[in-house]
Amino acid sequence: MKNQKLLPGIFIAAMSLATAWAIRGQFGHEQGAAWAGSFGAISIVLLAKRQDWYAKIFQLALASAAGWGVAGMASYGLVVGYGRSTEFGNAYYGLLMLFIIGGLFGLLGGGLFGIALGDSNEKPVKWYNLIVEMTIGGIIFYYLLVEEFGWLMTPPRGEYWATCLGMTIAMFWYMIRQKQYSAIRVAIFAGFGAGFGFAFGNFLQIMGHVSEIKFNFWNVMEYSIGFFGGLGMAYGTFTSEWPVTEIKTKRNKLIAPLLILTLIIPFFVWDQSFETKRLVETIQSFAPLADATGITKSVQWVALLLIIITSGYWLYILYFKNKENTITIGYQEANRFFLGHLGLYTIYSILITCAFMSLYRIEQYLYIINVLIIGFFIGKFQPGFTNRGLNFSRWAINFIFLLAFIALIVVVAISSHGELKGAHNRFE
Repeated sequence: MKNQKLLPGIFIAAMSLATAWAIRGQFGHEQGAAWAGSFGAISIVLLAKRQDWYAKIFQLALASAAGWGVAGMASYGLVVGYGRSTEFGNAYYGLLMLFIIGGLFGLLGGGLFGIALGDSNEKPVKWYNLIVEMTIGGIIFYYLLVEEFGWLMTPPRGEYWATCLGMTIAMFWYMIRQKQYSAIRVAIFAGFGAGFGFAFGNFLQIMGHVSEIKFNFWNVMEYSIGFFGGLGMAYGTFTSEWPVTEIKTKRNKLIAPLLILTLIIPFFVWDQSFETKRLVETIQSFAPLADATGITKSVQWVALLLIIITSGYWLYILYFKNKENTITIGYQEANRFFLGHLGLYTIYSILITCAFMSLYRIEQYLYIINVLIIGFFIGKFQPGFTNRGLNFSRWAINFIFLLAFIALIVVVAISSHGELKGAHNRFE
């Protein structure tokens, strides 16, 4: 019975992060990943239907955004190209490195989300110590692995995967010392899921290219990492034990996460993505006779005003409107924020691709369908919690099977095509 409740629930959480991560492909970098990562956390909170989690929903979303976002510094463009090689060693290396990069996304995103879930008055998280330790760990590992040992994953691109690895190890060291075992479980499953999703997504991208079907298969790869990463994060959460915390939140604790989630992160996405040159070239590619410059200015202003209006709305509804020192956040408020903020993210994707002018990007409309499905079903499921603990021996066996499965799909991939555009070899 518990599995029957668990599977559809974690599927909805997987769709939530998958949709957001596919949209993230239009924006990229840390800010796009952070915005996308927040939705995975919020969807899990909505599925859990725990009043004490509603009270800290924005802190949880911010922790998840920070983890998924910081891993956005890792470069993987050339690694995807390695996976398109016709030689087994190079192709396997490509998918294996994508597993590592995707795993770092999930480990950091799931880990920080789990740490925030375990935060309580009896066992408070020492956020300052954790941030300092992760920063130092990132610097040390980058220097040792890249500068000292010369372990280059994707030359001549940036090797910031090593920074993310150092931050991940420091985070795990903190979780072990603080006995945050449930957070460890969430991090492991989110890491396995996102890692597998990235490698498997590259396989799907290659097969899609070989099929010659006219579709954005790069987006399929992005959907894959989000889906399996979200699946792992949700599964790790619902199969762990969590403390019961306060059902109300102090009003002054809302302002910082709300500002970051609704204003600062979206503003950086707007600033870094809605470039005039990019938009003009996009419009001219399918509508050469249109006033590309004028349309671009309108799109830029609409996108900026949407941030200001929606951020002001959420700050008013959730902060300024309530004058009490403590605030109770219910399911309706949390769900409204989730769907409204995800809707804004979807609109941003349609604006930046100018899909409102042309049907040339069919996947943009699939995002809308995804959002509608998520909105309809997310209130209908409530997965039960179990406590399955840590099982490192089983995880090690599963890891070996996963490496063998990646080898299998590499064999299938390289036997299905000749030389592909964008293919690269790491080793000659």
